[in-house]
Amino acid sequence: MKKLESTLPNMVIVLTSVTLISAALLGVMQQLTKEPIAQIERQTLENGIKKVMLGGQDGELTVTSTDTVEKDNSTFIIYTAEQGGKHLGKAVKTTVTGFSPGLTVLTGFDPEGNILGYEILATAETPGLGAKAGQWFQKGEKGDIIGKNPGANNLTVSKDGGEVDAITASTITSRAFLKAIGMEYEVLNDDVTEASTSATAKAELGDEK
Repeated sequence: MKKLESTLPNMVIVLTSVTLISAALLGVMQQLTKEPIAQIERQTLENGIKKVMLGGQDGELTVTSTDTVEKDNSTFIIYTAEQGGKHLGKAVKTTVTGFSPGLTVLTGFDPEGNILGYEILATAETPGLGAKAGQWFQKGEKGDIIGKNPGANNLTVSKDGGEVDAITASTITSRAFLKAIGMEYEVLNDDVTEASTSATAKAELGDEK
């Protein structure tokens, strides 16, 4: 095979060909991975709702409706849950900015607004510091917020006069996390039905297989 001459037109042709082939391969890979990624995200959310509403206990859970609320430039997804026909409360998901953007918090509230549990669904916080938020505020831990009510308790960090111990060396993440909890509580207690869009979809969340 005759060697291609190193001329400018030939170099442009080669670079263009490589770019087109790479773009095509990336497109194919994106399509192949799109659905598996979506399935993982759905499963993560389902497991998260069960965890924050049932306190980590096994059992079946039914999401009777899903509502989306836009408030203060933030989006809140509200999942109404019941078990055996009994209303358990609501789980609320929102995303805030901590030390880094993209701290997604899912919190379970009982009908009185007490915190049943929470889960960090996504985070870009500093490993070993802000990333501790997933455990730091759980029941029995230093920053325990479980069972507390944002309407009755001052759920801000102690450095700001609140009741919660901040994550060591990560006050920014702690503030962002607690802000998300407070905002979610406010949305549940606001009369914002006219600003929300409801997509009622009864989904059964059973035990993990």
